[in-house]
Amino acid sequence: MMQMPPGWKPRRVPHRIPSYNVSSEEKARLAVEKKERYQRCRTIFERVRDELIDNYYNWYITIDANSGNYFIEQDYMAIFQKLKSKQIAGKFVTFRLNETGTCGTI
Repeated sequence: MMQMPPGWKPRRVPHRIPSYNVSSEEKARLAVEKKERYQRCRTIFERVRDELIDNYYNWYITIDANSGNYFIEQDYMAIFQKLKSKQIAGKFVTFRLNETGTCGTI
């Protein structure tokens, strides 16, 4: 049997993180906001897709729904690095510059 050095104490178990309960009204409100944001970004995507698809096929495009600004990068993580370097915060929607706009296989 292994002996513990004098003054040794077992490691403390961290306190549990409190759970945050979100009301069903709040969940519904957030879902509506998300759907509206997607629809605004989708219309911007449909508008710019045809002019960008020839030069940037299968690149990623991230659109800000509030301003209509968009960022194009070949690498998915490069978009987030660009947003971080320019200190741009907010909620964005990412599409892929192809015929459907999807980023992967379902």
